Amino acid sequence: MLQILGRRLIEVLIFLLAITFISFLFLRLAPGDPVLSILRVDDLSVTNEQVEALREELGFNDPLLVQYGRWFADFLKLDFGNSYITNQPVMDMILSGLPATIELTMGSLIVMLVVAIPLGSLGALYRGSWIDQISRGVSLLGAAIPSFWLALIFIDLFAVRWGILPPMGRDGLISAVLPSITLGLAITSVYVRLLRSSLLDSLSNEFIRAARSRGLSEMRIFFAHAFRYSLPPVITVFGVSLGSLIGGVVVIEVIFAYPGIGKMVVDSIRSRDYPVIQGYILIMAITVFLVNSAVDLSYRYLNPELRLRERKNS
Repeated sequence: MLQILGRRLIEVLIFLLAITFISFLFLRLAPGDPVLSILRVDDLSVTNEQVEALREELGFNDPLLVQYGRWFADFLKLDFGNSYITNQPVMDMILSGLPATIELTMGSLIVMLVVAIPLGSLGALYRGSWIDQISRGVSLLGAAIPSFWLALIFIDLFAVRWGILPPMGRDGLISAVLPSITLGLAITSVYVRLLRSSLLDSLSNEFIRAARSRGLSEMRIFFAHAFRYSLPPVITVFGVSLGSLIGGVVVIEVIFAYPGIGKMVVDSIRSRDYPVIQGYILIMAITVFLVNSAVDLSYRYLNPELRLRERKNS
């Protein structure tokens, strides 16, 4: 266990150095000048002297490695700097938008679980039946329909025509229903197919036949043995697809004008607000890393063969 923790710590350090430097470099090489966005040259008349003075004040004239070293030293103190546009601390901006993003993420995961687990399980239990056909049809539709198009359809139906749900903004949990359903249905198709395939594989194993020979009920065999055995591939794919989920949250927040950190970073990209973009990239990268680490540990718990192999090697 100590070896695993030590290896994880080294991976975290290498990961932080790599992701911070690469994102910092790409932002500085991206087209556009944040100084012009700060001075709002489209609205005001500014001189070249004012532009150069602000660039010098922000440290943009220093070598790139010097800029990165200064930023990384502040990051080690958990200081992401202030926004160029609002002059607010980046950490405060992220923390203020984080609850809204967590609401959408958790809501979409709940929708995904509510839809994917029954459809995938029933499709595997009644393979080849009309239930299986519905399961595969829903999975195919979910993969074919873009999330932004589904969002526009839901807004038109449930908000504009029927007036059941609010179309945009955040005013209580009711505002999270439409975006959560949209994003949840968009990611459901992958897990319906994967769970069905994994369950079919586990139901054909010898330990299932052995459990039936001992007289165990089909419900107990399914939930206590087959379902648990089919979870590791699903959990692994979830860790890999977490980046797609985060990207989907950004799109949904923009469409529904939901004030989360996804919408915040899109607005920051438009205004070349480097500190906010850098802080968002780092927070999301750390989140993905931690979730993948948790997935790795859960995989060891759910897979007895892996634990036994590690004990033999140690």
